[in-house]
Amino acid sequence: MARVRAQVVQLDRGLPLVKTPDGALVRCKHATALVKEGNVRAVVGDWVQVVLDDDADIAQIAEVESRTRAFVRKDPAERQLPQTLAANFDTVIVAHPLHELNVRRLERELVLAHETGAAVVVALTKADLAQDGRTEGDLALVRHIVADDVRVLVVSSEDSESVEELRACVPEGTVAVLIGRSGVGKSSLVNLLAGRDVQQTTPVRETDGKGRHTTVNRAMITIERGGSVVDMPGVRGLGLWGADAGIAAAFPDVVELARGCRFRDCTHGEEPGCALAKAVEEGRLRPERLESYRHLAEENEAQKLKREEAARLATRGRKRRKRS
Repeated sequence: MARVRAQVVQLDRGLPLVKTPDGALVRCKHATALVKEGNVRAVVGDWVQVVLDDDADIAQIAEVESRTRAFVRKDPAERQLPQTLAANFDTVIVAHPLHELNVRRLERELVLAHETGAAVVVALTKADLAQDGRTEGDLALVRHIVADDVRVLVVSSEDSESVEELRACVPEGTVAVLIGRSGVGKSSLVNLLAGRDVQQTTPVRETDGKGRHTTVNRAMITIERGGSVVDMPGVRGLGLWGADAGIAAAFPDVVELARGCRFRDCTHGEEPGCALAKAVEEGRLRPERLESYRHLAEENEAQKLKREEAARLATRGRKRRKRS
């Protein structure tokens, strides 16, 4: 048996595929002790210690190394548990269709992207499907709501320069995570960056201009003349999980205005002296943006309270079991 350090490059039904230092791809399972003792499971991007055994059909992950960064959401299948989707990356690319701009969805995606601490890029896709006269206005709106350090790119297979701009966001030696709901063209973006067809794509329906979900696993793909990108299945549920920093980074304009509120614990509702309400009245803040900020902040706070209550109940349960 031999023990080597490897990186998880694909995840299929919970079984990681790792890449060893010599470039070999090895299918793995998690060591029983790893799952039982810490309930730890590797995700794409993780660096792991793998035990190779010539007599075994499958290798074994004995250790998952500490992560430098992680993309985390509330697990949609569990009440109060986080779900890590990817680890150890440098950039989050948010793919969003320009012809179906959903500001609320984009703002939520930006919160989770910023929460990771990585650089954030917005890649606007399918601009050719946008209605005449709306493209520039929607593009201006996106650029207005993102933070100053977020690059906004309109990417099209018909515009090689736009592809190169996106490729430059993932230089050699770096890893990017590509997120976005199903049908926004993530697989097409990956193929453009990779310089070859590595992800299956489905044609856009002529009736409504929508695509269909094609990516079925999470995989790390090498970019031509660049680093690597983690393509993930379309993520519908984007529940927040401890996203204080992400909300602050995604809504810097709102946070700055809120500093002028009369009360430190202002909920930005009906309280007197609310600087955000005043900014809305004076036309300095869109009411929809304030509503989105309030909704996400309230969801984040409610989630924290539920987690605290779940932790208290778990502690009580352990104490009762010890007494018995």
